[in-house]
Amino acid sequence: MKIAWISSLLGLGASVAQAAIVTYDWNITYATANPDGLFERRVVGVNGQWPPPPMNVTVGDTLVINALNLLDVPTALHAHGMFQNGTPWMDGPVGVTQCEIPPNYALQYNFNITQHGSYWIHSHFKGQYMDGLRAPLILHNINETYHYDEEITVTVSDWYHAQSDENLGTFLNVYNPTGAEPVPQSGLINDNANSSFSFVPGKTYRMRLINMSGFATFYLNIDNHTMNIIEVDGIETQMTPVDSVYLTAAQRISVLVTAKNDTSLNYLLHADMDSVMFDKLPEDLKTNLTAPIYYDRSHNNFAQPNDIGMASTFDDFKLVPLINSTGVPPPDVTTNLTVVFEVTTDGINRGMFNDLPYLMPKVPSLNTMLSMGNLSSDPTVYGPQSQQFMYKHLDMIELAISNTDANDHPFHLHGHTFYMVGRGQGVYTGDASVTEWASNPMSRDTMVVENGGFRLIRFRADNPGVWFYHCHIDWHLESGLAATLIVAPDVANQRMTLPQSFIDVCKAGGNAATGNAAGKEGLDLSGAPSGITLIPDGFTPRGIGAMAACIICALIGMGTICFYALSDPEKKAREIAEQQRAKVATTEASSSSVSE
Repeated sequence: MKIAWISSLLGLGASVAQAAIVTYDWNITYATANPDGLFERRVVGVNGQWPPPPMNVTVGDTLVINALNLLDVPTALHAHGMFQNGTPWMDGPVGVTQCEIPPNYALQYNFNITQHGSYWIHSHFKGQYMDGLRAPLILHNINETYHYDEEITVTVSDWYHAQSDENLGTFLNVYNPTGAEPVPQSGLINDNANSSFSFVPGKTYRMRLINMSGFATFYLNIDNHTMNIIEVDGIETQMTPVDSVYLTAAQRISVLVTAKNDTSLNYLLHADMDSVMFDKLPEDLKTNLTAPIYYDRSHNNFAQPNDIGMASTFDDFKLVPLINSTGVPPPDVTTNLTVVFEVTTDGINRGMFNDLPYLMPKVPSLNTMLSMGNLSSDPTVYGPQSQQFMYKHLDMIELAISNTDANDHPFHLHGHTFYMVGRGQGVYTGDASVTEWASNPMSRDTMVVENGGFRLIRFRADNPGVWFYHCHIDWHLESGLAATLIVAPDVANQRMTLPQSFIDVCKAGGNAATGNAAGKEGLDLSGAPSGITLIPDGFTPRGIGAMAACIICALIGMGTICFYALSDPEKKAREIAEQQRAKVATTEASSSSVSE
């Protein structure tokens, strides 16, 4: 890490603030690791090491990441939770805001830090972060709202022994018609099966809890300690005491924990995977993880364990923001997104919104927005299956997400946080009387939508650009459970020009850098990814023809069977044999009469 300091004059006085350019040189490389102690495997690390180091920056800094791809496959980086206001091309999802970084190619991410809280950075390319390319991204405030003595980052994650591309090949497969997700082989705390922590009596710790999983939700608690929530997904809360929390994939929570004054006992941090999500639970999978918190490492006297796990009563919908949000305006537009999992026309069980899976266009949607001129305001240019929804600048947007699946799903919105304004059971119909409304709604960037229920979120469309909204179970994202939010393309074109480096990275990978979703000008979308849809109800013309052919073949087959049944060759042979035996018997009888 390199830090360069910049002095800036504040106002007309003599106060001088120090802002830093914080630079991380990330050579993205393979390494080997055995974090669960069960299996050594190839992982994706940084500078030949794994896990990648955490990033630490402060509000007002500029973060520079020099990413050099030394893998034999493409990559890309997403700073999860960053607004990227004014720099949407720095957001990272391939096909949405940038082209993939090809092997042996470098791309610089460079953006201002205007937020503070607990975040993380990860690959946003084909499930690659489950191979290890992810790390905490901690944004420090100059003056923290809550006082604490020290801070500890605690990550939890699921861990697979197979490479992600192998798992994807098994998951997105015609031989997996139920859509059963790959189940992890282990869970990790701070990328290790044997992590531990130390508390000093009387000190107050800020514990930044980050779920870097690709699939699993975790429930966390500390024996005999109260956790006081002060932040979720970078948004400060009113201090809320709880005995446990849950974190879906990609969620973060900061809690304050005050250490006891007695060192006679040590305690356990519990992190339990939500096993309900796993279609099949392997007998050797340890779902209840622990990490000791030592007050005194000279002894092993531990308090009686109290693993709350999935019995947790924590409910993030009930949290209250530090800054009052009771006056969230009514929406200018409501978009209904219904979660469906079905087998599609390619024979694969896919997740999707509104009966149509997302398919990545040939040109990143942001590149399309910033290269199509007035046509950027025509939703057609973004492709037939980019699942695009276009919004006007500064409108209040409401998304109504109805989950018809049997499992919970965590959904993440890029470029924004949103108010969690309402929830209910079933599919949302617009009936306010069956909706539980939050009087002072909490904001965050990743939220779970429970099975068989709906959630209502609202956000201001104040960040021109193209923003991904998707399930953060990475298996489901790769299957198509995603949408593209096109925010204020007219304003974006007035304010922004796509940097040359984000055009060059497309060309370096052999990809189109400009144009519509098919890489063409105008409204010619021929060649844009499409055609993977739900299997139609009833018969299409091709289906009718196929059925007619089947019926004709069946009739021919049955006729053939009848013909051979009526002209049994074995029966005919038996008749001929009987006739021959009769002739022989007659001849022998005649010979006997002559002899006499």
